[in-house]
Amino acid sequence: MNTWNRRQSLGALGACGVAALVPAFAAEPQPAFERSDWPRGTPTPKLETLNLDGQAVKLSDLKGRAVLLNFWASWCEPCRTEMPTLQGLPPLLGEDRLAVIALNFKEPPQRALRFVAQTGLTLPVWLDPLGEHARAWGVRVFPTTVLIDRQGRAHQRVRGEVDWSGNEALGWVERLIAQ
Repeated sequence: MNTWNRRQSLGALGACGVAALVPAFAAEPQPAFERSDWPRGTPTPKLETLNLDGQAVKLSDLKGRAVLLNFWASWCEPCRTEMPTLQGLPPLLGEDRLAVIALNFKEPPQRALRFVAQTGLTLPVWLDPLGEHARAWGVRVFPTTVLIDRQGRAHQRVRGEVDWSGNEALGWVERLIAQ
């Protein structure tokens, strides 16, 4: 009998394309995410794009607030699962202190609009129709969320699904806001 089993990690198996092997005898469940510091010496990429209303938007316009920049797609089940917990953060921690931006990866605006309508998503949705922003930010796993401080500097990258309402994630965001 094989002592290894497949466990989902850093995204949905198949749809998001990442799986890891975890020993079947592992005592504690492994997190479905990986958090890492932004690479030292790597500048924060600029981000200028369109939102779902076709208006030009820029990340630099959010200076003064901490930002969670979430790269997602409607076909990614872990993305869909974590959205409600992301959406709850600005009202909980202060919309004047925190912005959460949902950056849609390579989907037609109509598909993103349909997702918003079906789910009641109220987060600002920005578009990355060619995937150029995902490439610039080093995103290869969905969802990926970049934590950006009030001065507009990327601090951390979280790959995979996170319960943003949990104590661990809330601690990350509160420390980011305090910087």
